[in-house]
This record gives sequence, C-alpha cells and structure tokens, in this order.
Amino acid sequence: MNAHSGYALAALLLALLPATLVRAAQGATAREVGARVAAGLPACAQCHGPNGEGQPASGFPRLAGQGKQYLIKQLQDFRAGRRKSPIMEDIAKSLDDAAIESVSAFYQGVVLPEAPAGAPEPKPGPAIVGATLATHGNWDKDVPACFACHGADGAGIAPHFPAIAQQNAAYTASQLRAWKSGTRLNDPQGLMKAVADRLSDADIDAVSAYLESPRARGK
Repeated sequence: MNAHSGYALAALLLALLPATLVRAAQGATAREVGARVAAGLPACAQCHGPNGEGQPASGFPRLAGQGKQYLIKQLQDFRAGRRKSPIMEDIAKSLDDAAIESVSAFYQGVVLPEAPAGAPEPKPGPAIVGATLATHGNWDKDVPACFACHGADGAGIAPHFPAIAQQNAAYTASQLRAWKSGTRLNDPQGLMKAVADRLSDADIDAVSAYLESPRARGK
C-alpha cells in the first residue's frame, strides 16, 4: 500500500476509533496507554508497520525509537495544519493532547533489532557524497553536517532534532524535497529549509541513501 491508496483506509479506520480509548485506560502507564492508542488506530500499523519500523517501499517513515517530544510536535503540527498530509492531518485531529503524548511515548520506547547485515549499500560515488554531507557537510555551499544537529551517527538530539539514521531513504528524500519546495515549513527557525535549498537532487538522494545504510550507524 502506498500513501495515496492509504487515504480511504485511514478515513475508515478513523471512523472506528473509540472516542473513550484514552479515558478507558485510567491507571495504565503512559506507554501502555500509547500502545492502546496505536492499537485503536490500525492505520498506525498499516502504514508504519506493526512495530513502527516503517515501510521503505511505500515511503512511510520509521517511528520506533524516535524522540517523544519530536513526535508530539509533528502530531500537533499535523493537527493544526502546520504540516501537510491528507492521512496524518485527519488522524491527528482525532487525537487529544493526552493521546498524542501517550502514543509518542509508546513509539519512543520501541526498540527494533539492527537492520540485516546484508542490506544493500549505496553505490560508491553517491555513498562518498552522502557520507561527506552527513559527517562533514559541504561548506562550499554553506551546508552543515547532518550529524552536527542530529547527533553522533544521526541518533537525534531531543526535542527538535529527530533521529535520521535507519530512516528509510524514500522518506528522508521526500522530506528534504518538501522543505526545498516549501511544502513543509514546520522546522525550527527554517533551518531545514535553508539546508535543503542548497542541496541538489543528487545530494538529496545520496545523503538519504547513506543515512539508511548500516554505515551511518558505524556498522
């Protein structure tokens, strides 16, 4: 299933979401409530995988292990229309603040196994470009290293800088192009817009492939 074919399914699943889901979980931990919210929104698993691992072929991002505060902000931005997505805007509007906090806490706590050692590597030329952009940047273009903001090995720095290593390349590339085109504008102080504007399409593809690869995690 791709993003477009998921719209109708998401709308149907939203209609089935119990309005009292979070209230019924009184006494449970935040992570337990979050698990129930995710279970009550089957679109979470349909699009992002049963454990939030993402679906690279369809461009749906990995949520597992992502920082709680970052996920809260994205859901709030979808709900308010500051970030655009026909699927996610409707889903976020169905969630109150408590549900958003709980489901974000749940996905932050999910730990996935490492990607298989045999995962395909980028071709040598683009891999060098991607590795250079991630670790050193390109100061001829005033592009800082990805890891300067997103932390060592792209593990993320809460609350504003998400984990970018292990994220699927299709999603990373789509978001960089969204910032570049101006269709995504919810980054702090326009930082990602400024970076993306200085990246060529080849740069975007190269760094996205590198970040998905085991090399980005020091493997």
